[in-house]
Amino acid sequence: MIRRTPPALALLLSASALAAAPPAADPAASGPALSLERIFANPALGGPAPRLLRLSPDGRWLSALRNRPDDKQRYDLWAVDTRTGAQRMIVDSRTLGGSGPLSEAEKMQRERARIADQTGIVAYDWAPDAQSLLVPVDGDLYLQPLGGQPRRLTATATSELDGTISPRGGFVSFVRDQNLFVHDLKTGTERALTKDGGGTLSWGVAEFVAQEEIDRTRGHWWSPDDRMIAVARVDEAPVATVTRAAIGADGTRVYEQRYPRAGTANARVGLYLIDAAGGAPRRVDLGADEDIYLARVNWLPDGSALLVQRQTRDQTRLDLLRVDPATGASTVLFSETAATWVNLNDDLRPLTGGGLLWTSERDGHAHLYRFDKGRWTQLTRGPWQVKKLLGVDEAAGRAWILANRDTPLEWHVYQVSITGRADPVRVTEPGFSHQAAMDAAGQRLIVTRSSTVQPPQTYLADDKGKRIAWVEENRLAGDHPYQPYLARHVRPDFGTLTAADGQVLHYKIFRPRGFAGPRPVFFQVYGGPGGGRQVVNEWNSLTHQYLVQKGWIVFSIDNRGTPDRGKAFEAPIHRKLGQAEVADQLAGLAWLKTQADVDPARIIVNGWSYGGYMTLKLLQAAPGAFAGGISGAPVTDWGLYDTHYTERYLGDPRQDAAAYVRAGALDQAGRIADPLLLIHGMADDNVVFDNSTALMARLQAAGTPFETMVYPGFGHRVAGPGVSVHLWRTIERFLNRVATGDPAEAGAGGGAQ
Repeated sequence: MIRRTPPALALLLSASALAAAPPAADPAASGPALSLERIFANPALGGPAPRLLRLSPDGRWLSALRNRPDDKQRYDLWAVDTRTGAQRMIVDSRTLGGSGPLSEAEKMQRERARIADQTGIVAYDWAPDAQSLLVPVDGDLYLQPLGGQPRRLTATATSELDGTISPRGGFVSFVRDQNLFVHDLKTGTERALTKDGGGTLSWGVAEFVAQEEIDRTRGHWWSPDDRMIAVARVDEAPVATVTRAAIGADGTRVYEQRYPRAGTANARVGLYLIDAAGGAPRRVDLGADEDIYLARVNWLPDGSALLVQRQTRDQTRLDLLRVDPATGASTVLFSETAATWVNLNDDLRPLTGGGLLWTSERDGHAHLYRFDKGRWTQLTRGPWQVKKLLGVDEAAGRAWILANRDTPLEWHVYQVSITGRADPVRVTEPGFSHQAAMDAAGQRLIVTRSSTVQPPQTYLADDKGKRIAWVEENRLAGDHPYQPYLARHVRPDFGTLTAADGQVLHYKIFRPRGFAGPRPVFFQVYGGPGGGRQVVNEWNSLTHQYLVQKGWIVFSIDNRGTPDRGKAFEAPIHRKLGQAEVADQLAGLAWLKTQADVDPARIIVNGWSYGGYMTLKLLQAAPGAFAGGISGAPVTDWGLYDTHYTERYLGDPRQDAAAYVRAGALDQAGRIADPLLLIHGMADDNVVFDNSTALMARLQAAGTPFETMVYPGFGHRVAGPGVSVHLWRTIERFLNRVATGDPAEAGAGGGAQ
């Protein structure tokens, strides 16, 4: 997916937040300057970064994966006692190990989840009694009690995928060799619920586009009473086989991969119901049209029905089906439609008192609604977005949402009435952007906040947002890894410009202090739909601070087409990728060139993934406007990208091939006249390396010189010990060469005053 998770798709981005601003940065300020080597070394300068924070079913424990101080990519499992605040390690990842190397299927799942470079424990699941946790490690499954030794459930040469504890705790389900198994925790026996998986047929896992684009990572779902499982059946036989060469340092491996490129056949995905005791699968009626997407599957709390979200191939319609588990028969409860596309979310919440909560963009913005007996009640409204439904307390008539009601620059937690009779009440502190999760009872919040001057902080709060205890205070004081560098830290300025259609565009600019003369600009771009926004009040990549300390201005603007601003802000890119985004970025460039501290002849654009694509489109649209460009892992031919993402914005190429030619970066490659550095991982299976080789051929045919750096063995994310420094040193040398004309120049030109 060209989007959503900044750490994966826009290499220069990271997320986090703080309370008090540091002093204005000055090259002469006390304390050391940042170096690339220190930025990518251990321990992480941003402090600890816990992942997968969850509350145990009984609410007593707050669990999380924590990275180790001596290895920031390796995670262990920790828990905090919410009554006492005491913390302890539950599982040391170095004490457990699987039976062998990860299977290719698990490697691909980790790549889809953007955790391919993480080691140790990368997932876990609480048992319903809150006394133990299911922990996958290196392809095998362990049941870890809160006290005592782990119980190993599997020990096979292949990976057990998608391990899940059933809702009543009687079973663990998993997928092995493309079949669904259950392990009876009482007897210790396991049995296969399906047996014909293999080749192109898989049971119980999410297919490629579901994992990569639909944000559905699971392929089987337990009923609340442990009696049956809804199971996806995936047949990839219709999907075209593509040959992908993964070029590594020790040779080239050629993969024959089923990959649904835009305009080609998707996998056939069906949904079946299987009794946990075994028996023949019962087919769920998903309708006559087989060319659909299985978007979401949920059980009603009493197990009386399944709620299934079915999306049409063109993504202009989303149906919510009610399925009878006894027969598989389905009826349509309601549908969402759009002239452009319907965005998916995870906000469906059935209510025990009847009806359900649902987020819809039917009024032009994402808002929370209640649906009951065919009647809709809008619970939130206004020119802002609900990002996530966090929790519900039905007895109190309240829900909690993550939304940007106060400002597009910050996400906050709000309490809302599920009767629709009161305005939302913000419960988190302004000056930070927040992420949050909540327990099932709607009583406790786990909040992670950050700002441009504070790395992420995590705390446990009550339902009113009052902090109960820090999980990770991460205060910039004392022996914090970033404390020595704080005096030079620069807070960015935020501002707004106006797009051609009158909509407001937000920008962010870091300005160095203490340098003489107009400064060169590192023009950071992403610009894609679905994710990767850069103008947010959150902790930013320290590579930006490094460049500012070298005398560079760092600038970003969020163009139309980026998310979180409503349908009117997203819609201009429909069937027109690379047009409104480019116009808005050029508007930002024009504004930059009016600034007294900017050298208009030394502005260099940089981007990764969709940002790499945007770099190329900007150089093509306005030759000479930039001093040069750095394009990392760019899409150059949208026909090489997958169905669900690409067709959402450009339609089916079998019906409108011209839209793909216009949107691509190959047809106008000959217009690139400015210095270009092209970077790509040679084993990238997301934006495949073919995108860059196609561009290379076009530039060579046009006689256009350019620079290239490729990374053998690396996928879409080029990062890790040593290689991160190499990547950024390569970028820095290009910047200095283009900005100063001196290959040996270590800075950006111009001395400190």
